[in-house]
Amino acid sequence: MRKGQMVYGRNRHSRAAWAKFLLTRLAGLAIDSIVLAVAYVAAFALRLDFHAPSWGWRATAQSFAVVCAVHLIALVVAGVYRLSWRRIRGCELPRYIGAMVLACVMLTAMRLLTPDVSMARLRPPYSVTLISFFLGTIGIVGVRVLWRLYWEGRCGDEALLERKVRTFDNQTVARFFAGRTVMVTGAGGSIGGEIVRQLLAAGVAKVLMVERSEGALYEIDRALCDSRAVALMRDVNDCERMREVVVREKPSVILHAAAYKHVPMVERNPEEGWRNNAEATRSLAELALETGVERFVLISTDKAVNPVSVMGKTKRAAELAVMELNERARRESRETSFCAVRFGNVFGSSGSVVQLFREQIARKQPLTVTHPEMRRYFMTIQEAVSLVLQAATRQERAIYTLDMGPSVRIVDLAEGMIEQAGYRPYVDIPIVFTGVRPGEKLFEEIDVSEKACFKTDMAKIYITKG
Repeated sequence: MRKGQMVYGRNRHSRAAWAKFLLTRLAGLAIDSIVLAVAYVAAFALRLDFHAPSWGWRATAQSFAVVCAVHLIALVVAGVYRLSWRRIRGCELPRYIGAMVLACVMLTAMRLLTPDVSMARLRPPYSVTLISFFLGTIGIVGVRVLWRLYWEGRCGDEALLERKVRTFDNQTVARFFAGRTVMVTGAGGSIGGEIVRQLLAAGVAKVLMVERSEGALYEIDRALCDSRAVALMRDVNDCERMREVVVREKPSVILHAAAYKHVPMVERNPEEGWRNNAEATRSLAELALETGVERFVLISTDKAVNPVSVMGKTKRAAELAVMELNERARRESRETSFCAVRFGNVFGSSGSVVQLFREQIARKQPLTVTHPEMRRYFMTIQEAVSLVLQAATRQERAIYTLDMGPSVRIVDLAEGMIEQAGYRPYVDIPIVFTGVRPGEKLFEEIDVSEKACFKTDMAKIYITKG
């Protein structure tokens, strides 16, 4: 751990995590006891053809108390209760089976060592021990497998986002984009790639995938394998090369997703951030106006609202640039319209905190969070792109803000991801605070209230005032 870092929850949270751990293990003991009871009764029923045992059910109940204790001791000795139900794997089965075999051997030995019939409560029949071994093993392993399946079913993006993942009617998008030629810059990125996928699904005639990273362009081209997707290795800062493409291909819509998005990187490289995010956007938007592109859509960010970081300021400058071009288009009676779409973090995109946490969890490293009260807005890639494309179909020359739902505390996200992986936060994997970095806010400022936005007739899309 580097100097200046702090382990979050070393006191209160770690104690709470241990208390939760003990409670879950006690619950596991209780559930296993129920499973063993059912297996024991079923074993008697099968052995005696569903008749009562000759020594009576009271003695049978007493014998079960011994049988249950022996099984639980064997499971504890085998270390079963140190294993996570949510991460049960095939390689762990020998441990479960070994514990049940140990219990079976112990019960068999007890019967051999206590031949007196009066000790029936300590010596279940051999056949019952054998049958309950099979039934108990199946039951104990089975409940854990079912729990894992249940947990995997409910622990998706919705649980971490603390809301339902939304789906949208894309008929409007399909009607607007069908048969068009569309340019997507930054097509090799997470957002750009998803834009390309949804455009192809909408029936475009051609997608011009502009990307300067050869590796990223290769991956998206290989993944799509669609003749309508044209891979163009271009840098949006190269005005002449971009002009050649736009003049030759005549796209009717440009979706500009190419940008530097990582606050710390742009903070350390402000000149390059300004050149790539602000100046390249202005140049490409001016080119769109000159060549008669119908619609230019800038993919913006919530960090452009009252920006404090260099990255936020460059994106705000890009927004202002395209809004100024709207005024110029009106003055010159041009048909080109410009808009920008603001939204927050994209869940699971390349370089996102979600991806970082996944990598750290896979290595069982401490999860690094900058501040305990850090909050961010999140959308899935599919949600964000669906709304961006819907906004592109509209006629307003405006800055749109997407309703992303409630913000998520990053610490809660970290805890949830640790638990989803089957580990215990603060016990198996700690959370480490590194301190707020230059340019970061504790809270981003997306406001879709009547004070800040006009509501549109499309769900979750608002027009920003001012």
